[in-house]
Amino acid sequence: AAEPAASLTAGSTRYGKAVDMWSLGCIFGEMLSGKPCFPGTSTLNQLEKICEIIGKPTEEQIRAKLDEIAAQVTADYEGKELLLVGVLKGAVMVMADFARALPTHMTMDWMAVSSYGTGTRSSGVVQIRKDLDTDLHGKHVLIVEDIIDSGLTLHWLLANFASRGAASIEIFSLLRKPDAAKVEVPCKYVGFDIPSDFVVGYGLDYAERYRNLRDVAVLAPHVYA
Repeated sequence: AAEPAASLTAGSTRYGKAVDMWSLGCIFGEMLSGKPCFPGTSTLNQLEKICEIIGKPTEEQIRAKLDEIAAQVTADYEGKELLLVGVLKGAVMVMADFARALPTHMTMDWMAVSSYGTGTRSSGVVQIRKDLDTDLHGKHVLIVEDIIDSGLTLHWLLANFASRGAASIEIFSLLRKPDAAKVEVPCKYVGFDIPSDFVVGYGLDYAERYRNLRDVAVLAPHVYA
């Protein structure tokens, strides 16, 4: 059985507000060059002020959790042909890093569905934007997700994949918001349980921005207010 998900709260680790893309450009530029964007200033030194970090799963914590879950999945699927199904676009980062953490053979496919649009709340209406290329009949499927929010999308996916004749279907989600659930979704592998804030980074976006943040951060309310 999978280990319980780690719980990330303000008292246990660090969370943060997302920075704007201009600031990110300066930050990444300084990281590569070692020089500030402007003489006498340091965007890197200002990062803590910009983000007001109070808790989040960091890049290091994410990598450690992926290694841990990869070991569990390897044991659970021993002797079985595993198919990873990534949910675009948010799962791109976790899918790539998780697949590389697996020491055994596997195949992967992608499906694009949406229930968000450009807002911060799930609409509950699932739209298929890209279907799978793989026939799921007889396959052992592990759905790889970036986050479980309302659970409506995954609830729909489970039913859809079952109707295609998959031999087994399980879910791995890096993040989960227990307080935001509208339907119960049986997720076997969970990385971190987090509060119901709107988070970005490590593949998660707001209106297609902030996916390239290396950590996970809480989006400042003024961005979408």
